[in-house]
Amino acid sequence: MDIEVLGTLAVREHGVSVTPTAPKPRQVLALLALHADQVVPVSALIEELWAGTPPRSARTTLQTYVLQLRALIATALEHGAAAGEGEGAGGTAGGAERRTAKDVLVTLPGGYLLNSGGGTSDVREFDRLAGIGYRAMDAGDFPGAARQLREALALWSGPAFADVHGGIQLDMEARRLEETRLCALDQRIEADLRLGRHRELLAELTVLASRYRTHENLHGQFMLALHRSGRRGEALDVYQRLRATLVRELGLEPSAALRRLQRSILMASPESPVATETNSERLVRVG
Repeated sequence: MDIEVLGTLAVREHGVSVTPTAPKPRQVLALLALHADQVVPVSALIEELWAGTPPRSARTTLQTYVLQLRALIATALEHGAAAGEGEGAGGTAGGAERRTAKDVLVTLPGGYLLNSGGGTSDVREFDRLAGIGYRAMDAGDFPGAARQLREALALWSGPAFADVHGGIQLDMEARRLEETRLCALDQRIEADLRLGRHRELLAELTVLASRYRTHENLHGQFMLALHRSGRRGEALDVYQRLRATLVRELGLEPSAALRRLQRSILMASPESPVATETNSERLVRVG
């Protein structure tokens, strides 16, 4: 089974989609797919579907959604079995083909488990690649870190569960996943700055600073990239805009690290290197 949630939801068995179009079964599959090969409690699924006001028939209705998903899985398994027979599949493939829908979407005490059968998951692959990138950063391997983190970020095609109408559980998971994406993005930009790619970063950082208006790390990186590109005045303008936004929306001043970066840029000539907190200790992110 191949699972994608970092963008639109796509779950395939033997290359055949098992993603339903109806909103509620789609929510159920999304939560099961995110936690593939782990038990998802019935209580979590009910909370996702109906928040704090489940109907009396909640468990029965959930079982109906599970049956609908199993029907889609069964169709995909039949397709895979037919394709395997046509190709003269070997014993290993035949073992996989003999799985039933109940083997894939398993009922267990207290919940359900989506058995991926060793298939792919974009979340797991993102975590793997990002972890390699973080370790490369810690080791000072900035080219390797930039490469691995860029590959991890390329797995995202949009916000997680972009086409799923999420409830409490999925919304919380989407925020968590977005935070992991921002951490990887922050570190990839840091690696690129260490490699002297400040000019190449300007267009991307312009968009990011506009999108994440209170994110101090991204603004600090934008300031540094502008300064290193000989655009000191614009770098200082970025600081002033961020400060105005923080004060107006959060009642906060920029962090001490960002204020030190601003003073360093203010006192340096455009050609001078600026030793910043971005390069030594991480800037604190607000918002």
